[in-house]
Amino acid sequence: MNILLTGGAGYIGSHTAIEFIEKGHSVVIVDNLVNSNHFAIKRIEEISRQKIPFYNIDVADIANLDKVFCKHKIDAVVHFAGLKAVGESVQIPVKYYRNNIDSTLGLLEIMEKHNVVNFIFSSSATVYGNNNDIPYNENMLAGNCSSPYAWTKFFIEQILKDVAVVNQNFSVVLLRYFNPVGAHPSGKTGENPNGIPNNLFPYISQVAIGKLSELKIFGNDYPTKDGTGVRDYIHVVDLAKGHVAALEYAEKHKGAEAINLGTGRGYSVLDIVKTFEKANNVKIPYQIVGRRAGDLSEYYADASKAVLLLNWKAEKTLEDMCRDTWRWQRQNPNGYDE
Repeated sequence: MNILLTGGAGYIGSHTAIEFIEKGHSVVIVDNLVNSNHFAIKRIEEISRQKIPFYNIDVADIANLDKVFCKHKIDAVVHFAGLKAVGESVQIPVKYYRNNIDSTLGLLEIMEKHNVVNFIFSSSATVYGNNNDIPYNENMLAGNCSSPYAWTKFFIEQILKDVAVVNQNFSVVLLRYFNPVGAHPSGKTGENPNGIPNNLFPYISQVAIGKLSELKIFGNDYPTKDGTGVRDYIHVVDLAKGHVAALEYAEKHKGAEAINLGTGRGYSVLDIVKTFEKANNVKIPYQIVGRRAGDLSEYYADASKAVLLLNWKAEKTLEDMCRDTWRWQRQNPNGYDE
């Protein structure tokens, strides 16, 4: 299949591109590079030994997106493109709603024009909101979200479900990610945040290599085992393989299906710090600061539906996540800057 990856130069998109190519698919990448780097495309090509068609355009730019669909016979779309920082979304909600929702609507219009009906959406476990018990499962009522970022994912899921009702040929898998971490085992591609990282693993690795003086832990008064936030961390390579499995499912499936991609196990921030130190023989100084707006105290997945429908489960350990993160950071102390 020929698969369009919107936001495919980003962290999850780049790893997913590699997994699709390894399975014999072809990929086309569209990315405006707001949250990514064009050198990621070069690294994908090095690992896959293939030239990747890449277009530096915004997904919301319908005219240029249409040209991509005209030039390439697209069989399926995996939609990663979007702003993604929970805390930032609380500060600039209009930008998040405008960017994430508009880009999806434009993409759907172009897909309809070109009769493309297989769609994988990069959603988030944050759609489960504040009122559900743990672990989160797909039968729970979504909504009551804690940030504009989460609401954009929720609203887009609803849009896609509505499209699936009207278009009987439309097949969409709503992949609800938990917390992707780690890097490709080659060390050639990994998470490359702009400025000070918003996510835990790149922050820890930048402290370990000396780019940042210490880790700031946002709150130690949550109702968890050690007071720090608990998350379901999943290796990005496992997550990428989940997209391959989701597309295979979408080809045989009609309608909309929400599926969790997680490990089913939660780790606290302090668990991560200790494991990172032990796995990599480094020291991570840290300071406890106030809670961050929009953060939940704890969540992790019920991942049984992915096993049932996709024949997929996460295989890599927390130690793998820590070692691969550190390998990427050591080999690329300045990220993709070359």
